[in-house]
Amino acid sequence: MTLETQTFTITRADLVRYAEASGDHNPIHQDDAVATSVGLPGVIAHGMYTMALAASAVAAWFPGAEVVSFGCKFTHPVVVPAEGGVEIEVAGETRSVEDGLTTVALTVTCGGQKVLGMPKAVLRVPADD
Repeated sequence: MTLETQTFTITRADLVRYAEASGDHNPIHQDDAVATSVGLPGVIAHGMYTMALAASAVAAWFPGAEVVSFGCKFTHPVVVPAEGGVEIEVAGETRSVEDGLTTVALTVTCGGQKVLGMPKAVLRVPADD
């Protein structure tokens, strides 16, 4: 089953809030000069923040489900401009339902480029009442 694509906008203000919440104050997530000095195209979103947005999409698709596992690889940085924001899209497809577990394959992109590799969620979805 194909799930409705969800879009999230990431701004520099989001990165500041995420850094405070997570304790990840690496300057590549807030300072263009530092980011470019290490070979990045500019300030990038925290990989775990991008992953958390993908998890938010899963939670919206399957309210009340228990997450048994959620994983991915960080394959491409999400560059966040100083002004405005950048959008990521999270698409999903139910791949299997067996032994009470639902496996969801995700596709997470920014500007048409996949930013998470092999993202997958395994859920225990409550039975309909």
